[in-house]
Amino acid sequence: MAKIVLNEQEIDVPDGEKIVEHIEEAGVPIGCSNGVCGTCEVEILEGMENLNEVTEEEEDLGMEGNKRLGCQCKIKSGTVTLEY
Repeated sequence: MAKIVLNEQEIDVPDGEKIVEHIEEAGVPIGCSNGVCGTCEVEILEGMENLNEVTEEEEDLGMEGNKRLGCQCKIKSGTVTLEY
C-alpha cells in the first residue's frame, strides 16, 4: 500500500492506482480528469520517483520541475508528499 501526504493528511492508496479520487476527497479541485484543464496542478515535495512518468497531457500543459497534474498521476509504491 502506497501513501500520499497532502496538507499533513496521510492517505493510503493501493500500489499502481491513480491518485485523482484520493486527492479530490482531500480537497484538491478536479475539473475534467482528462489532463486538459490544469485545475488539479499539484507540487510534488517528495517522492517524485514513486509516480509514473510525466504524461503527454502534462507535457502539453507545460508541467515542469515538481509540478504534476493530480488527475494524471499513478503512485507506483512508497510515499509521495504533495501540496496544492
